[in-house]
Amino acid sequence: MIDSYATLDDAGIAAAAARAGADVVRDMYGRELSRIDKGDGDFATAADVAAEQAIVGVIRAARPDDAVLGEEGGQQGTVAAARQWLVDPLCGTLNYAVGAMLVAVNVALRDGAAAVADPFSDALYLTDGETAWLRHREVDTRLAPTPASHLVDVNLDPPFPHAPGFRAVDLLAHPRFAERFRPRVVSTSLALAWVAAGKRAAYVTDGSDLAGSVHFAAGIAVCRAAGCVVTGIDGEPIGQGGRGLVAAADAGTHDLLMSMIHG
Repeated sequence: MIDSYATLDDAGIAAAAARAGADVVRDMYGRELSRIDKGDGDFATAADVAAEQAIVGVIRAARPDDAVLGEEGGQQGTVAAARQWLVDPLCGTLNYAVGAMLVAVNVALRDGAAAVADPFSDALYLTDGETAWLRHREVDTRLAPTPASHLVDVNLDPPFPHAPGFRAVDLLAHPRFAERFRPRVVSTSLALAWVAAGKRAAYVTDGSDLAGSVHFAAGIAVCRAAGCVVTGIDGEPIGQGGRGLVAAADAGTHDLLMSMIHG
């Protein structure tokens, strides 16, 4: 199988790499895993490390000249490489560590193809950089965002770089939020892919340079390709120095959330 990776296009590589990571995450689920302390209450598990190794192995076999930025392994490959892959092998580590199956495996080529895998549902959210689709049980379906659920996932995890100007808890307490939406907090960027798939109306988080983040790059790419409205919390395009993230199924949902954030 490894020899065949080189024949894949970028979307195929993203899919194969995300699935390789998802296989590890699923296989190691429920075990007593060693932890690696990252400070400030953050940690990785042996599953994070093993999943990243599997992902990088696929990328290395397919595109040996590309660089990789991994959540656990950091920068790998030449800094001068023309292409870079962003890898978050297990988004939702705390969920995973306590036995909750709300996690994602994120693989993205910077400014290109991307994949978000749900290890426990066999769902793979893919984009080639232009279109986006769901692959489930080897059947591909175009992603179709919709605000019909009225569910909005809001990331409440620190850090909060733009407080007090923006605080997610203030958005949840906004009177009009309760009138129009129902909050969800799953603590994994899998929820971002759910916006593209029509399972969520929107996703909101604080942060900086999220388009270049191993945690969010894949989900952002899938949302954009699916036709979602994606901006920072200030309404500006996502990019270096950008402020937070609002990914909405449609313009009406985006506008309403922005009015609450700044109202």
